[in-house]
Amino acid sequence: MGPTDSRDMLESPSTHLNWLDFTVIGVYFFFVLVVGLYFSYRSKRSSVTGYFLASRSMNWLPVGASLFASNIGSGHFIGLAGSGAASGIGIASFELSAIFIILLLGWIFVPVYMAAGVYTMPEYLKLRFGGQRIRVYLATLALILYVFTKISADLYAGALFIQLALGFDGDEGLYVSIVILLAIAALFTIAGGLTAVIWTDFFQTILMLIGASILMVLSFDAVGGYNELIRKFMTESNPSENATLYDENNQSCGAVPDDAMHLFRTATPGKSDLPWTGVLFGMTISSIWYWCSDQVIVQRVLASKNMVNAKGGCILAGYLKLLPLYLLVFPGMAARVLYPDRVACAKPEVCKAVCGSATGCTNIAYAELVIKLMPPGLSGMMLAVMMAALMSSLTSIFNSSSTIFTIDIWTRFRKNASDAELLIVGRLSVVVMLVISIFWIPILRGMESPQLFVYIQQVSNFLAPPVAAVFIMALFYPRTNEPGAFWGLMVGLVLGLFRFVLEFAFLAPSCGSGELDTRPEWIKWFIDEIHYLHFGCIIFLITLFVTYCVSLVTPPIAPEKLYRLTFWTRHSILVRIPMDDNEADKRNDVAPSTTNGNGTVQVEDEEAMGDGPVMKILRVICGSESRATEQARLGEIAILSPEDEAASAAKFLDENSSWRKFVNSNAILLMTIAVFVWAYYA
Repeated sequence: MGPTDSRDMLESPSTHLNWLDFTVIGVYFFFVLVVGLYFSYRSKRSSVTGYFLASRSMNWLPVGASLFASNIGSGHFIGLAGSGAASGIGIASFELSAIFIILLLGWIFVPVYMAAGVYTMPEYLKLRFGGQRIRVYLATLALILYVFTKISADLYAGALFIQLALGFDGDEGLYVSIVILLAIAALFTIAGGLTAVIWTDFFQTILMLIGASILMVLSFDAVGGYNELIRKFMTESNPSENATLYDENNQSCGAVPDDAMHLFRTATPGKSDLPWTGVLFGMTISSIWYWCSDQVIVQRVLASKNMVNAKGGCILAGYLKLLPLYLLVFPGMAARVLYPDRVACAKPEVCKAVCGSATGCTNIAYAELVIKLMPPGLSGMMLAVMMAALMSSLTSIFNSSSTIFTIDIWTRFRKNASDAELLIVGRLSVVVMLVISIFWIPILRGMESPQLFVYIQQVSNFLAPPVAAVFIMALFYPRTNEPGAFWGLMVGLVLGLFRFVLEFAFLAPSCGSGELDTRPEWIKWFIDEIHYLHFGCIIFLITLFVTYCVSLVTPPIAPEKLYRLTFWTRHSILVRIPMDDNEADKRNDVAPSTTNGNGTVQVEDEEAMGDGPVMKILRVICGSESRATEQARLGEIAILSPEDEAASAAKFLDENSSWRKFVNSNAILLMTIAVFVWAYYA
């Protein structure tokens, strides 16, 4: 098959989707809009807790579904299937290892966050260490990581899928589609806050599971079943002579690796894409950052009404994480079996004609199945599934990024900001993220990574391990202080950025290109011999060492300032003494008010409560109360004494004994199933 033939295989848009498909897509958009707007209307979005944490009223079902939907975006559909097509089931280790880390989130990390009463992860470190530099640094780093990994990967994947499904030849129609998706995602986030986001995630999770299950069945049927899929993938899925190149050992550049059906692969440097040592240790470190300290994920669990529901949501998400291996990775392998010259092409001119990327086309594996296997109507449903995956992850990112910006950055400039101001700023920050995302699209179109999921993991493992190290030290080692945490983060950041720059500035020649590798020898050794998962381990250990040493040689934090901020003191009912700088920076949500003698809020100046015309318009758009209404509501709320507030925070962790046994038993069952899957495919 030559380049011309490959180009001819890109069918016109009319042959991809028909009127029935577009009808299904229209019904999907209508349904999601109704659900989103309904819960936007029902949600308590006029307070900071209601908007950013869904008034902490969610039960386990929407929390678990939202955890899964926030994680599984369009980048997973494209990336996991693409990596499965390229190298087999190894990439599923990221999904399977996450099961154990999600349980760590529910049983170890969330109880501390709940007892501390925080909205954001940088806010927790602010309470734990004091000072502002760690909080601001982590807030900024989180926003940067959202742009370079979550938003960029999901937008790129969604753009690629829509381009293939609709047959766009140019960029104009593609950009219009992405802008519409972004606008709808932002609408839910701006209008309803976390409540609307979680409930739309719940319904979109159901749609994703149904659509992906149907495509999985069709793909297994097309290749002759599970056993035939494995046999054909290992022996019959290499591209033809016209679609591949050969390396210096006369091996096809598009060949299936010998260990394609193993989760644990050789740890010999430079010989494996996923060495087992990196899978066990490096992957665990990056997973702790993502699942236990990343705002997008943790914020969903913080919305739980109590600890039993928080743990139940984590268990549900853990069960759902068993599915991507079968719903996404195996179908990606089936796509390679069915369309080897397109999906597994290695010759640059052929790949360029097939998918527009000269470095490989495995990223189109899932889209190929949808286009070629799905009958009319179901093709539209799968396009709706991809849109659901894209929007569920984007709504989560927008909501969490607005929370971080509002709570951790804006309040640094406006220490006495009212609820109304914070709500307006939170919504406007989503608009800013929306604009940045749109301007990022042309850059994404130029990205030619043959395995999208690998790109995501590389960036995460260069920048995230120091954050994981500091959170672990903060929870488990009370002697850790602010100087230790800060300098640990800075050393880890420098090392991570150093590898990040080298990784993408000195690219190795592609297989079969015939180009000489002109990289300096030390760079070749550094990049090729030290796997990115191993490098994540190195950064993690160095950060731990620096944090520990600096903390030991600097003054410790007084124990009375750490109540309910470490794992060992999470149940404490003692009054926590704020850090010296926390007392002055503590935000007063009712700044124009004081308390009267009976402990309730009293308004000082009624005339000061009036809103100007601009403020009234913003309040109507954002759904926030007028200043007078807000003060009247707050006037009915009794101010708790420090002792009662401490007891209330600790009591939030109490669990009904029967339900505690139930969730613990389910956690053990989930881990047993996960261990069996690991052992079966090891």
